[in-house]
Amino acid sequence: MPSREIVEAFARHLEAGDFVGAIERFYTPDAATYENNAVPTVGRDKLAAKERGVLAAFKEVKAVRIGPSLIEGDNVASRWVFSFTNAEGITRTLEEVAWQTWRGDELIEERFYYDPKQLGR
Repeated sequence: MPSREIVEAFARHLEAGDFVGAIERFYTPDAATYENNAVPTVGRDKLAAKERGVLAAFKEVKAVRIGPSLIEGDNVASRWVFSFTNAEGITRTLEEVAWQTWRGDELIEERFYYDPKQLGR
């Protein structure tokens, strides 16, 4: 079960825009993430590379957590709003729920649930 302090430290990394640093610091080497029902991305190095690709595609990416993260045993649920600003200055927002499974203070699995149509608005 992750400590509240670790969950809050993870959230601070995201809110500070240190998305790759959060992956490198908190994810296990064999961690997996799932985007809705898509095939997972497995492995911390692959996850960090994928995140670098996302960040390179945008001028700015911001994350704001809505409310507290809920911790129950090894599971953590958080609600987020992400803003993606492209090179032309157009910003799209995405609200999602992240469902995480932790092993102690390390994240082993994360599932993101969101409506992809949000990005088309």
